[in-house]
Amino acid sequence: MMGEGDGGKRNLSERNLSVLVFSLFFSWTLAFPFEGQILYSLASAFDLAPDQMVFGAIGMHFTGLLLCGFFIRTMRAAKFLLQGSIIFCILASGMFFFPPSLLWSAAILSSSILSGGCVAAWGYFLKSGTPKNERIKTVADGLIYSNILMIAINMTALHLSPYLGLGLSMLLLGVAFMFALRLPPDDRMSSFTSPEQEGSSESIAKPLAFLCLFIVVITINSGLMYHVLSPAYAHHEWLTSWYWAIPYIIALGIMRNLPRKTNRTYVLYVAIAMIGFSFIAFMSLDRSAASYLVVNTLMLGACGVYDLFWWSILGEMMSLDKNPAKVLGAGLAANVLGVLLGGLIGSAMTSASMQTPNSTLLALAVVCVTLVMLPPLNEHLTRLLKHHVFLTAISGLLPEWQNKVIDNLAVLGQLTERESEIAALLLKGKTYRMIAGELHISENTVKTHIKNIYSKYKVQSRTELVNVMLEQQSNVRL
Repeated sequence: MMGEGDGGKRNLSERNLSVLVFSLFFSWTLAFPFEGQILYSLASAFDLAPDQMVFGAIGMHFTGLLLCGFFIRTMRAAKFLLQGSIIFCILASGMFFFPPSLLWSAAILSSSILSGGCVAAWGYFLKSGTPKNERIKTVADGLIYSNILMIAINMTALHLSPYLGLGLSMLLLGVAFMFALRLPPDDRMSSFTSPEQEGSSESIAKPLAFLCLFIVVITINSGLMYHVLSPAYAHHEWLTSWYWAIPYIIALGIMRNLPRKTNRTYVLYVAIAMIGFSFIAFMSLDRSAASYLVVNTLMLGACGVYDLFWWSILGEMMSLDKNPAKVLGAGLAANVLGVLLGGLIGSAMTSASMQTPNSTLLALAVVCVTLVMLPPLNEHLTRLLKHHVFLTAISGLLPEWQNKVIDNLAVLGQLTERESEIAALLLKGKTYRMIAGELHISENTVKTHIKNIYSKYKVQSRTELVNVMLEQQSNVRL
């Protein structure tokens, strides 16, 4: 929950600012450099093949996402990057009012790498302005609003003029810059981070890497959709220009408002089934507008579920690392990599040398393989994240509450002074080696103490000890 009084209003204001900046900036990204209709419309107007620019822009976006966390390590630096990049992107977009030249390629590639960096840097404001159990709503709001704005830009570019669409996107960037000026310059408003989280980046490396693999597998389907499904319905230009993102937005809204106790894994399995049915419908139905509504609703609805599923996991993982740009950047880079791989596979399948039925069957085969992989990947990811429940359980408490809970826990188990110290470090996510180093004792001594601690509480793991700690947390609050 948000803080009370002025603190709650202040944090709510920061959350709203972060959503506005993200939505306005990301709508430009979706409508222009990242396979956007502005880019395609401008290329069509000059009879150019956009594939090289499109794949180059995706590659640069991937690079910006991946590298941002290594260079942006403070909120002040993140704000500076956002503001400077927005101005640069406005100027780079202006190059497309002139006839095609090498400046087009330079502008699209440079602005794409900066846009990737900006999205990753936004992680600082997502972490600072929203508590971890509410980040799914902040992310959903940002994705919903950015997609609504993207539809408006696309409609303008396709049905009025690509230059009007370009001008509208630049206007939104200007508004994003005005709001970015009001973002907090430092961590004074970051009330949702605790000191214990600062040393835990190593401990989330494995689940983060596995989550990235999970994201790549999921989003290969998105790339295939762009290059196999969408072109088949290109003759319904008016319908496809606005409806394709509607199921995605609706799915985000549904996921956003699910009760907190809902098992989202079941929803993920429903989305897996929707993907399968969408490709079956694509193969069995004609290419009418009604068929498009069926296929697109299933496909994009599933994509909305997928995206918010892994976005929300990334949002929670930010609480376990001092550099949210690195966590968010890695996850979104995996998403872009999946889209890029799916796009390359789709482009190969739809090349002139291959017949359409064969390409569709091959696309379906790739999708089936990814669908088979998702359940075991999700199960293993869930197990990895459960091992980190102790990190999120105590890190969400204020320092004074942490001390009270740990003190009560020590009294309950009649722990010795040394055992109390080790139990406190254990609950704060420290590894055996870290505990040994901090207390200047051997790892074997740490293991012996932990064995005694478990015995006194009649538990067999750190996770079970957390459950005892959570009971004590409730007693302290009462």
